[in-house]
Amino acid sequence: MNRADTQKGVTLTVERGLAVLGAFRAARASLSNAELVRRTGLPKSTVSRLTTTLISVGYLRRVGGGRQFELSAGALSIGHAYLEANHFTRLANPVMQKLADKLDLSVALAVPHHLDMLYVAWRAGARIATLRLGVGSLLPMQSTAVGRAYLYALPEQQREQLIAALLEAAGDDADKIRRNLQVAFADLEQSGVCVSVGEYQRNAYGIALPIVVGRSSTLMALNCGAVELEADMPAIRRRVVPELKAAADTLTSILADVDCAA
Repeated sequence: MNRADTQKGVTLTVERGLAVLGAFRAARASLSNAELVRRTGLPKSTVSRLTTTLISVGYLRRVGGGRQFELSAGALSIGHAYLEANHFTRLANPVMQKLADKLDLSVALAVPHHLDMLYVAWRAGARIATLRLGVGSLLPMQSTAVGRAYLYALPEQQREQLIAALLEAAGDDADKIRRNLQVAFADLEQSGVCVSVGEYQRNAYGIALPIVVGRSSTLMALNCGAVELEADMPAIRRRVVPELKAAADTLTSILADVDCAA
């Protein structure tokens, strides 16, 4: 095998290993080999080999010595290092916390990760009833306000390509997703925000808008929401939307000279 082939093989192995690590979500649920195969699309033999290697280097561990796996201290150290070194989250968190406390909601900044949205910053009010979310949470792009806000703000060609991929992955739900995206885009066009109610989780709502931040003009989405029985969405919108837009303006200003590349 020549040097180029060797390098290609190493790169592929690293990509597959990262895909396995990326299959674990912030809820910290343990996963079996079969679940990892389903989430990554990798062959069973490849997943088995990678989990063995990731255990040996300290990034995964077996739960109770059984067949389930969860992230170990090695993976935690990478995430901790990212948070400690990330200047933009240190600037964004106080603004987001102020909004979360004022509205008693959770507030998040998200970037795309394949066909999902990844929370890179998250804060919550002290009395908030919310989903089990936080930094590192992955939410489906097609069925959440934060995902739809991000899609809306993309350049047209890039947006259409990503929507096509989402619809292909949706299978029988493609028509429903297409209709919901159209409604969300019309809402964003008219009001600057979009809303999702009870789609990601029952009784949960989210309100989101796109935000462009940093020297690199990185597109993200700013989201807030909560779990609330029989939520009065017109009243919630009147209370939340002006504050959410004001927070977005503040974040855009304070992050203007920061490297926010996703």
